[in-house]
Amino acid sequence: MRINKYLAACGIASRRGCDKLIEDGKITVNGKKAVIGMEICGDDRVEIDGKIISVQKNEYYIINKPKGYICSVSDEKGRKTVPDLLPGDVGRIYPVGRLDYDSEGLLILTTDGELAQHLTHPSNEIPKTYLVKIEGTLTESDLNPIRSGIEIDGYVTKKCKAHIVETNKLYTKIHITITEGKNREIRKMFEAIGKNVILLKRIKIGEITLRGLDRGAYRTLTDKEIRYLRTL
Repeated sequence: MRINKYLAACGIASRRGCDKLIEDGKITVNGKKAVIGMEICGDDRVEIDGKIISVQKNEYYIINKPKGYICSVSDEKGRKTVPDLLPGDVGRIYPVGRLDYDSEGLLILTTDGELAQHLTHPSNEIPKTYLVKIEGTLTESDLNPIRSGIEIDGYVTKKCKAHIVETNKLYTKIHITITEGKNREIRKMFEAIGKNVILLKRIKIGEITLRGLDRGAYRTLTDKEIRYLRTL
């Protein structure tokens, strides 16, 4: 097995990230510095910064993130993090992508660095669907600038799907599906058409949904779901 694949299977990082660790001289095999592309076998002793590593069974969770949690494994400000919602016996696990502090909804957490890289790399254009609630009324035609791509922060967003699911004098609810995920992108898209987002909730990644999960609840992903996510 190539060493970067082995390291990714150990949950160290994506293959590309593992190549960087090798380049930086942090990986040794049988006491000697590893080389990118080298093959290893089951008897080899692989270490990172002097600590032996081995292939582990990866863990995969889906969680319904509430507001007031950050997508990080720790926080210097002492704020709650999404891993805090998982059982205490779960090891070090990483959120795939992010939902900002004030947003909620579907989030995947895993020790599988390779899958995380696949789901977050911009070139793969993984579709993510959100429920957006804005103040006041909105028409379908008002959404056309967002659908076709709108300029925010000096760049034009990619084309996306958006449609109204509920509207009244007080608020409008929209489903929007995007394939990129820049920081606070959806909020800024609606700000660009003069609308204030009062609720932002991710409800789907591909065809994976929050069905049956209350706020703050979690479950493990099924083998079928994991295989599906790898094909996106």
